[in-house]
Amino acid sequence: MLAIALALAPIAPAHARAAPESFADLAEKVSPSVVNITTSTVVSAPVDGPQFPEGSPFDELFREFGFPNMPQNRQQGPRRSNALGSGFVISEDGYIVTNNHVIENADEIQVEFFSGETMDAKLIGTDPKTDIALLKVESEKPLPFVTFGDSDRMRVGDWVMAVGNPLGQGFSVSAGIVSARNRELSGTYDDYIQTDAAINRGNSGGPLFNMDGQVIGVNTAILSPNGGSIGIGFSMAANVVNKVVGQLREFGETRRGWLGVKIQDVTADMAEAMGLAKAEGALVSEVPEGPAQEAGILAGDIITSFDGGEVKSTRDLVRRVADAPVGQAVRVTVLRGGKSETLLVTLGRRELAEGEAVPAAVTKPQEAEKSLLGMTVTPLTAELTTEMGLPSGTTGLVIKEIAEDSAAFEKGLRTGDLIIEAGQQPVTDIAELEARIEEAKDAGRKSVLLLIRRAGEPRFMALPIE
Repeated sequence: MLAIALALAPIAPAHARAAPESFADLAEKVSPSVVNITTSTVVSAPVDGPQFPEGSPFDELFREFGFPNMPQNRQQGPRRSNALGSGFVISEDGYIVTNNHVIENADEIQVEFFSGETMDAKLIGTDPKTDIALLKVESEKPLPFVTFGDSDRMRVGDWVMAVGNPLGQGFSVSAGIVSARNRELSGTYDDYIQTDAAINRGNSGGPLFNMDGQVIGVNTAILSPNGGSIGIGFSMAANVVNKVVGQLREFGETRRGWLGVKIQDVTADMAEAMGLAKAEGALVSEVPEGPAQEAGILAGDIITSFDGGEVKSTRDLVRRVADAPVGQAVRVTVLRGGKSETLLVTLGRRELAEGEAVPAAVTKPQEAEKSLLGMTVTPLTAELTTEMGLPSGTTGLVIKEIAEDSAAFEKGLRTGDLIIEAGQQPVTDIAELEARIEEAKDAGRKSVLLLIRRAGEPRFMALPIE
């Protein structure tokens, strides 16, 4: 099963609510602010057979059963393709939120209100990373709108209501509960609310309401083996959407903070190898040129706090950094060599920094080969550097062979991995690796922490040494 995109101040404790007798009053209240969205795009490729709006029942029927390839049904040359989705008005002057994939590549966007009135919309900005888009319509009169609620207050089991345009059928309401929170699908900033409220193709971009009529999510995707609702739907949390929409509205684009580190979660094995009490924090695997490097953050540091907020995982850090203003100086607390240290980092802008090259480490390799802990390792030579496509000057130990029944293989090490650090110290020859292993054993540890490169990407792994 795959996640399928659907095209068409302290907080006071929440209190449980009884199941509503009816959702009718809520539906009547919010429906005027929900819109159907139709997009139009020119497609140049020829297409056989009758054409229907994407997401309509006829389109689904055509896809499932097909039509004879009759000459009269063949369309040659450019044609206009339509797609359907949903959205909702967030201000009386006509700002509308929907999904990016609903309007992506569209050259015409039209919205239809609950009253039947239609308006042309212009695109203000998009954020593919959260699949959010902001539109604007011009109206002579104030438009009915809805507001964002605090999605962090939603609890598993709370009632919710979805409104949208499923399968091109027009305005439709479905209800259910919050099935889970903080779900991740594939994006860096994913924070989905899972719900069993029926969501289908065409619901994309539509709102998920709490019982107060506030938007606590934007319906985005479903998990389904057949493309239809099976009771597992995902709505991007309103607290994420609200920040994105604010930036799109002000700048027409997102402006996320950038720390400038590559990070990974601390596993239990890593925590043991580093002598940590808990497997928490964000482990810095590499520090390319940027804000973090300028502030003195080093590979092997564990970031435990960012701007006064606790960091328990990489996910915590990524979101906190993204939410911080560009150019702001923040305090970052790291654990280094068993001691806590606080550094002041002036954040850059992620959108400008993405895609920058990572510099390679430079030291001198030596010739040798030896079997250790189920692996055969050798220092990186000039010949191996060329063979592996590595930058000149790269050093470390290459894993030439690895036994598949070894603990090293079980923990994820593979032939071709380049070991560049052991015990948080650089290794350029086998003697240094052996020394780090002995040091870990002398300290009573069961693992030694390795920093490896695989396909150019750095990653820490805990190598069992018992």
